[in-house]
Amino acid sequence: MIMLKAVILIGGPQKGTRFRPLSLDIPKPLFPVAGLPLIQHHIEACIALKELKEILLIGFYPAALIQQFVNDLQHRYNVTIRYLQEFTALGTAGGLYHFRDQIRYGNPDAFFVMNGDVCADFPLDELYQFHKKLNNPLVTIMGTEATRQQSLHYGCMVTNKNTHEVTHYVEKPSSYVSTLINCGIYVFSLDIFHTIGDVFSTKQQDCYRNGNSSREAGYIQLEQEILAPLTGTGKLFALQVTKWWSQLKTAGSAIYANRHYLELYRIKHPERLRQPNNSGEDCSIYPDVHIDPTAQIHNSAVIGPNVSIGSGVVIGPGVRIRESIILSDAVINDRSLILHSIIGRNSRIGTWARVEGTPSDPDPNKAFAKMENPPLFNNDGRLNPSITILGCSVSVPAETILLNSIVLPNKELSRSIKNEIIL
Repeated sequence: MIMLKAVILIGGPQKGTRFRPLSLDIPKPLFPVAGLPLIQHHIEACIALKELKEILLIGFYPAALIQQFVNDLQHRYNVTIRYLQEFTALGTAGGLYHFRDQIRYGNPDAFFVMNGDVCADFPLDELYQFHKKLNNPLVTIMGTEATRQQSLHYGCMVTNKNTHEVTHYVEKPSSYVSTLINCGIYVFSLDIFHTIGDVFSTKQQDCYRNGNSSREAGYIQLEQEILAPLTGTGKLFALQVTKWWSQLKTAGSAIYANRHYLELYRIKHPERLRQPNNSGEDCSIYPDVHIDPTAQIHNSAVIGPNVSIGSGVVIGPGVRIRESIILSDAVINDRSLILHSIIGRNSRIGTWARVEGTPSDPDPNKAFAKMENPPLFNNDGRLNPSITILGCSVSVPAETILLNSIVLPNKELSRSIKNEIIL
């Protein structure tokens, strides 16, 4: 009988700095996208596989920040989920090697590894079936196509068209290699630990000779130190998929991911979407919209498309919201307008206020274009236009305008702002 496991790599507090201010009060892996914590989408994809018996989360967040989430999901899905806390950042392969005994326990036939910051319509069964048909592979990578220019920001692969073997791999190359990129989703055979162990031993000897800390030996990068050397050995393969995939690197990419997960709900979880109701008793809905059952929304409000509204949110008469995420316990007062924005927990938007950002969607005119994750500032020091983000407990006065701005938590604004970061 086949037994599978999954490992989700969630990083730690010093990661996700580009996701601020949203990651200041909630760990990035738990940020709600389409009404669910980010990595819950990974977990739901895993439990859809009946052979999958255990999910391990590996990262260096303090356990107190993650454990309640793990307990809740174990209870909900009736599957074993455990959080394994690294003592320090160990890199993408170092964490796997450090917890190799927990991963190997029960002798699974194979295990998935998924980066916690990717969003996708995860084709895990297709990936595993592909892996199983290969001749004794160590790693199968899920790949997708990007534009030539965007491919430079990812791990690029060259494959044999007939066998799907990866013959060349470069992480974030300085010049064009291939438009086939690594999605950060893998199937591993257990023998991979011999390969990682050899790298670990070599690094340990180097550290001993050079008088460095042995902790440095434990830091192993999967892409550069494991995958790249495996190319051309007949052990590394890639499956190219065409389903939706994106990374959640910046806060702006959360709106894009939110839209796609809402779209997937239409097929997989229609019960999570608020359906339009023409009775006049409910607010006006333009699909796709997710609204938590505890939210209170006036029947004259107009919501959607592509909006997620969290628990305890209160939305007043005449409010218009589209392409936005409203986090728990926020209050949006009468006749406010929210466009391309994320409103933090406990924030208050005054009457007749306008909060608007600029979408940073992939270029629709370029085939295979991925979500751009531009830096906060452009070359001349000005803020790049992007979605507007309010951290938690921000107060916006009535009749003010916020445009392309970022407001850190616990701020009480007194004026309209445009293209500013309020620290």
